[in-house]
Amino acid sequence: MKRSRLRMFKATSMTISIIGVLLILATVGILAYLGFQSISSLISTDVSSNEANEQLTALQSEYSSLKGQYDIAKAKVQNSGNSKLQQDYTTAELELIKAESAINDVSSAISVSKPADEINERIRIAQDQMQVAKNSLDSIKAKI
Repeated sequence: MKRSRLRMFKATSMTISIIGVLLILATVGILAYLGFQSISSLISTDVSSNEANEQLTALQSEYSSLKGQYDIAKAKVQNSGNSKLQQDYTTAELELIKAESAINDVSSAISVSKPADEINERIRIAQDQMQVAKNSLDSIKAKI
């Protein structure tokens, strides 16, 4: 009787030890996986942030160029003395101001580390607004 209890105790003790080791290994595996995921997420966030900064720089450069073109067109419009053309220029210049505002929104989103999809949406909006401003300028140039 004593021997069977001893064997049963050894078997139970061995089973509990094996289960404990397996639980420890599973916990370490889960923690390693979560650590890998967080590091991977940080790297991907950095990559998308760099891409967003590059797009922001391109938008700012494009805006500066467009602003210079607007300034040249403004001088021509003012010299023309055509009040309808001046009103059209003012409307077009509002589109340029909207583009500047959209670019500032992108910059703001990047600086406060908004989610990548929100930053991308703001970049898309800024690009669309820049295109509207370009089209408005082209329209003014055609009328000069």
